[in-house]
Amino acid sequence: MLYQAYQLQSDLMSPFRLMAQSLSANLWFKDTDRSPVRRIAAACDVFSRLRLTHTRPSYGIASVKVGDKEVEVVEEAALSMPFGTLLHFKKPGVADQPPVLLVAPLSGHFATLLRETLRTLLQDHDVYITDWHNARDVALTHGAFTLDDYAEHMIRFIEEIGPGSHVVAVCQPCVAALAATAIMAEDNHPSQPRSLTLMAGPVDCRVNPTAVNTLAISKPIEWFEKNLISHVPLPHKGFMRRVYPGFIQLSAFLSMNPERHKQQFKDMYKYLLEGDIDQADKIRNFYDEYLAVNDLPAEFYLETVAKVFQTYDLPRGVLSYKDRIVKPAAIRRTALMTVEGERDDICSVGQTMAAQDLASSVRPSMRTHHIQTGVGHYGVFSGKKWNQQIYPRVRDMIYANQI
Repeated sequence: MLYQAYQLQSDLMSPFRLMAQSLSANLWFKDTDRSPVRRIAAACDVFSRLRLTHTRPSYGIASVKVGDKEVEVVEEAALSMPFGTLLHFKKPGVADQPPVLLVAPLSGHFATLLRETLRTLLQDHDVYITDWHNARDVALTHGAFTLDDYAEHMIRFIEEIGPGSHVVAVCQPCVAALAATAIMAEDNHPSQPRSLTLMAGPVDCRVNPTAVNTLAISKPIEWFEKNLISHVPLPHKGFMRRVYPGFIQLSAFLSMNPERHKQQFKDMYKYLLEGDIDQADKIRNFYDEYLAVNDLPAEFYLETVAKVFQTYDLPRGVLSYKDRIVKPAAIRRTALMTVEGERDDICSVGQTMAAQDLASSVRPSMRTHHIQTGVGHYGVFSGKKWNQQIYPRVRDMIYANQI
């Protein structure tokens, strides 16, 4: 009933938000006084933005600078599957750049949350991304989607890219990325990646537990299934599919720092009132992305909570993939880099670095670990320090292992 109640509330509010959006668009923002009309227009604009969307935003990357040239970027589906698409961001005329698979989280937001990460990588790499679909739009006929399926999608995507690829996994998929690489290594797969970069991911949540980790073990998995899983209502394509709704995950994120989000919307109103459209647009653009939510398949969500956050299957050596035990020690030919943020309150220092111990057969010369000072979780893969301090290290590691 939870999803149905949310859908009803969303449907009831939709006409009012559309009216506010239309009214705001038809009022004039350019003068600098604080007239009643200006106040109404600003308030309507803010109100119209206070809503969730369930459609993936555009990546919006039409070009990127390569060297001293601005080159065109063409977005193309390289492989489409029911639960995800391998998107290729081609740069016509640019050759001899290492192919990189950017593995995005499936954790309540769309892969476009990594837009800045993607844009930065595109300068020096031939980039693909795991563009996960919204589970509420996937018909029941396509079956379930489990943690095994997630890892299998990664293997299929790496196969599609072909030999010589590099993998960069951000946050949640670090466990599955390490598992997929281990399976490919044990099978001596010709397309096993040349390097694997794990960024701010929960490889071993027993290390320096965060509030997120504490919450995950505070209830039995049956509680999560009973209280957080819903059936997709009509009129969506995935009608009756069991999902962990994205709006619940977003509510959890918002509750971690509610005052900051309230202040952001107050600031947006103030900037609109003052005619500072550039500053208002920065907040608008952030929340257009942040409030776009992606439902997770229930099987995948529950298995992730249970195996990654409650029983720690990977670091304990009991994680399985299709009835095979995952053996990170099988990885020998893939270079390994781990990246952590000093102030990360979601995946604390040490949780990602644990992969270094698990992949014990990787030669010391093929290992890299970096702790970035002064950044939290999102600062590991976006923002000034990502671009200026973390990315150059990732780029250099990839190029060092290109041959």
